[in-house]
Amino acid sequence: MYRRRRLFSLTFIAAVMVYVIISLAWVSDSPTPQQTAVKTSTVSSPAAEALKKLTVMGRAPKTGYTRDQFGSGWESKAGCDTRNVILNRDLYNVVTNEKCQVVSGMLSDPYTGKTIAFVRGGSTSDDIQIDHVVALSDAWQKGAQQLTREERVALANDPLELLAVDGGANQQKADGDAATWLPSNKAFRCQYVARQIAVKSKYKLWVTAAEYNAMSGVLEKCPDQLLPSP
Repeated sequence: MYRRRRLFSLTFIAAVMVYVIISLAWVSDSPTPQQTAVKTSTVSSPAAEALKKLTVMGRAPKTGYTRDQFGSGWESKAGCDTRNVILNRDLYNVVTNEKCQVVSGMLSDPYTGKTIAFVRGGSTSDDIQIDHVVALSDAWQKGAQQLTREERVALANDPLELLAVDGGANQQKADGDAATWLPSNKAFRCQYVARQIAVKSKYKLWVTAAEYNAMSGVLEKCPDQLLPSP
């Protein structure tokens, strides 16, 4: 009888330990709880209304994120890769070569307000970089983990998600969201936030409460802000 009770006790303890381990693993992969309340906004622009429809949740862990989750580099279609397509779209006085590469051009940088000359070359190409307006690691932590690989590749190469910008500003932004980074060019902030909202709406990504409040605060300064066209 004593042996049976002891065996039962050991089995019960083992079952409890397994339950605790599984529970902790589930929590570690779940979004963090919200610590910030969402502020009410009276702005009713198209961008603000789209923001109100986004889910507000905590940031999920970055576990498992790599750039390869969104494809290995830029996609290429009809001989033109995504980077050169965006350079060709956003620059002016563009010169291209027979390989569909932008050789030179001028950029009115939306992030800094500066005019930047672009010259293709080993030491100059990074002067202008292609920014993922919703940083890919931020997207990963706010819903992109649930997308298929094909959907993530589409997100990473979507013109709606991409802007040619000053390389230094892009590096400074890193993987920040609207709560931690906004363009120094204040005149572009409304368009920047509206583009992030459009991307998150299209790919069913969520925002944190702090991010929501930051976006809402920006949009209060532009009560007629539209969403960018796809």
